[in-house]
Amino acid sequence: MDSMNFDAIMAQVKEKLIHFCMTSGLKLIGAILLLIIGFKIVNIFGKKIKKMKIYEKLDPTARTFMRSLIVISLKIVLVIAAAIIVGVPMASMVAVIGSAGLAIGLALQGSLSNIAGGFIILVFRPFKVGDFISTVDATGTVESINLFYTKVVTVDNKVVMVPNSIISNQSLTDYSSKDERRVDLVFNTSHDADFEKVKAILLENAKKHPLVLEKPAVEAFLTEHSTNAMAFSLRAWCKTDDYWTVFFEITEGVKKSFSENGIKIPSQKVDVHINN
Repeated sequence: MDSMNFDAIMAQVKEKLIHFCMTSGLKLIGAILLLIIGFKIVNIFGKKIKKMKIYEKLDPTARTFMRSLIVISLKIVLVIAAAIIVGVPMASMVAVIGSAGLAIGLALQGSLSNIAGGFIILVFRPFKVGDFISTVDATGTVESINLFYTKVVTVDNKVVMVPNSIISNQSLTDYSSKDERRVDLVFNTSHDADFEKVKAILLENAKKHPLVLEKPAVEAFLTEHSTNAMAFSLRAWCKTDDYWTVFFEITEGVKKSFSENGIKIPSQKVDVHINN
């Protein structure tokens, strides 16, 4: 190839580059700038939402979920706008979105079901932010409900991200939904313990506790009479927030009362047979 042919080819390449930059190139740059600047603005807006009065008026359970939904929706709108700037026809875009939506829907069934699960949680309210819940995957306090996951903080301060699809389809226990809870305690004593005295000690420890409610009344009774021990059950009601305080303090109080009154707790017996 001689120098004249090379110069001619380079001139054509240069001309095409200039034409591309003047037409499609400017549109492409504009679309890229729109995405870069737009995403930054949306992220800033997502942070500003937290300070809006209308956001503060929302139920805590719905706040994080709605904010995530708004931010993701705005970013999808930006992507569509960028495609329009580049020159993608709307008819073609609708067809592409339709076919791509089907493929993406099949590929992201889990993610879409998580979004649906989030809506189910918001509508039917099986629990709310701040509740102490127990599921197959986690036990702890609900810190936030996001678009795809529910954030649960365990009692030892671990964070468990439970998919909304799982948490909305599994059995769930909400320990915070009621204002009052019953504390169930079981105490074992030896067979020679005074039956009535044990019951009196249990009732006294529960009734004198300042956090135990008067109604429903405290109950104590013998629930099991096995070969090794007698099992007594104590039932006392308290406010849900006071549950663990009542549980631990009554347990300690009964142990002290048993020791003061000579009531023995049975020890495990092991029979050893030696064959000569």
